[in-house]
Amino acid sequence: MSLQEILNHRRAVRHFDPTKPLDTSVVKDCIKQATLAPTSSNMQLWEAYHVTDKKVLEALSHACFDQLTARTAQQMVVFVTRQGQYKQHAKDVLAFEKDNIRRNSPVEKQEKQTLYYEKVIPFIYSRCFGLWGLVRKALAQCIGLFRPMIRQMSEGDIRVNVHKSCALVAQTFMLAMSEAGYDTCPLEGFDSWRVKKALHLPYDTEINMVVTCGIRLPNGVWGDRYRRPFEEQYHKI
Repeated sequence: MSLQEILNHRRAVRHFDPTKPLDTSVVKDCIKQATLAPTSSNMQLWEAYHVTDKKVLEALSHACFDQLTARTAQQMVVFVTRQGQYKQHAKDVLAFEKDNIRRNSPVEKQEKQTLYYEKVIPFIYSRCFGLWGLVRKALAQCIGLFRPMIRQMSEGDIRVNVHKSCALVAQTFMLAMSEAGYDTCPLEGFDSWRVKKALHLPYDTEINMVVTCGIRLPNGVWGDRYRRPFEEQYHKI
């Protein structure tokens, strides 16, 4: 399919066909394609849990308030954020970039990348009950008086940043599934504590999105797609 066809095909499907199983390897490949999605500073602070076990699917369905799309899902993919892994991820990205820069970029860039991932990233992503974020935000506002500066530096702002990156991954996964002829439905209506319990996730993990997967029934799409008038949302400057 063309991109336009994929976008038109992708809908939030509420009712899946229980007689049509999904090829687990195809869903896994779609998750692998989703790793190509961009993330802020290439930190990739996300993970995907591909659920095929019937008992776990039942537990997740209940955690998603037993919505029809969850009850009839053949498989689910739960996207989570792992902000607490920022130190290791920064170290891994820097290790890759050093060789990447040595082969493709000026030496000066390597020095900047080293400073960024060894000093700036730990400064931005660290947490301390909201207090460290207040210090960062105050510092950003002061620097911003003299030059352009990122203002969203509180711990809440950085948490939103991590979730935005994860959402890009989830969207890429759903488009890949659509290209494969499979259907999905992104859910934000769920009990995060029960989802984490069903998947045995670490305490500091945050649920970004639960994506149900299957093949749609004729009544799986609830009517035509509504979008606000393009003229209200498009602004040419």
